[in-house]
Amino acid sequence: MRNPFDTEERRAYRETMRRFAENDIKPYADEWDEAGTFPWEIHEKVGALGFFGFGIKEEYGGLGFDDCFMRAAGFEELAQCGANGVVAGIAGRNISLAPIQELASEEIRRRALPEIVSGRKGSSLAITEPSGGSDVANMTTKAHRDGNHWVINGSKTFITGGMLADYFVVGARTGGTGMAGVSLFFVDHDMSGFSRTALDRKMGWWCSDQATLYFDNCRVPAENMMGEENRGFIAIMKNFNLERVALTAQALGMSKLCLDESIRYAQERETFGKPLIKHQVIRHKIADMSARIDAIEAYLNQICWLVNDGEMPVAEICKAKFHATKALEFCASEAMQIFGGAGYLRGNLVERAYREVKVMAIGGGSEEIMRDLAVREMGL
Repeated sequence: MRNPFDTEERRAYRETMRRFAENDIKPYADEWDEAGTFPWEIHEKVGALGFFGFGIKEEYGGLGFDDCFMRAAGFEELAQCGANGVVAGIAGRNISLAPIQELASEEIRRRALPEIVSGRKGSSLAITEPSGGSDVANMTTKAHRDGNHWVINGSKTFITGGMLADYFVVGARTGGTGMAGVSLFFVDHDMSGFSRTALDRKMGWWCSDQATLYFDNCRVPAENMMGEENRGFIAIMKNFNLERVALTAQALGMSKLCLDESIRYAQERETFGKPLIKHQVIRHKIADMSARIDAIEAYLNQICWLVNDGEMPVAEICKAKFHATKALEFCASEAMQIFGGAGYLRGNLVERAYREVKVMAIGGGSEEIMRDLAVREMGL
């Protein structure tokens, strides 16, 4: 479907990311998935393409401008590579960039941002805890002041990029209970009292790294507090919005992959003397998949337009996120039905997409949380 918001620059960027995914990731998807990792140079390559640079000032190595359509296009095209563990590993860097630029000290910005934006080093956002992810207001990791340092104790888990990241944006409780007592800290991976272990037995995203982080009297210089003390909750909530736009775009790209693979296979595979694509039941599946994809794409375009116009439509972003993951769930399931037994074998794109559906419905805010937040944002 033609995008009325397309420009020459947006089309060029989308095509660049499409070629990169097709040439630099897709041929190696099976190999990297089975290996449980992918080469670090992929981060540097996407960095060179400007993927990490949106909204980051040029003085810190960024593009000096932002465009929600380009952000979304990058995630959508990467998601069609067939190895969304790679996308997750790359995206883990993205969600920590805005807090560093907006809240960290000038020294930290100049030291860390150029390294992250270029892809030479990694960073991760450390919010989720073993006791819960979306309930940020009840965060239990604590930090207390000790002279010129803050001392952090607690743990974080399901941290994407956590095993390879050099820098972390960490949420910790510095005040009382609830939203008002949370602060953010910039933590280097080599600080005393910090350790991490890998979460490597996963249903999907095999080639991305997720970690549990441990803070055992981890001493952080006082100047590493990001923003005002006890004011971190609002920054965390704000940061979730563009992450959810990116996840919506990623779910859209994965859905398109399922549709494209289904059409290709249905045209090649013959049953009862004719190609699958000529059977009405298969044609209806493809029509249903395509309709859901068109709806998500139109919804995402509207949201990107609003964001570029200076709004942050939180309710719509939440609704788009859970709507996109439900559409992906449908498309992946229908694609598996079209592939039949062939879809159940490891080593094909549909099989991988099918086992990576559920994490999309959880990460960045579960479908249940998204529904509840959307209704609250509607004033109900």
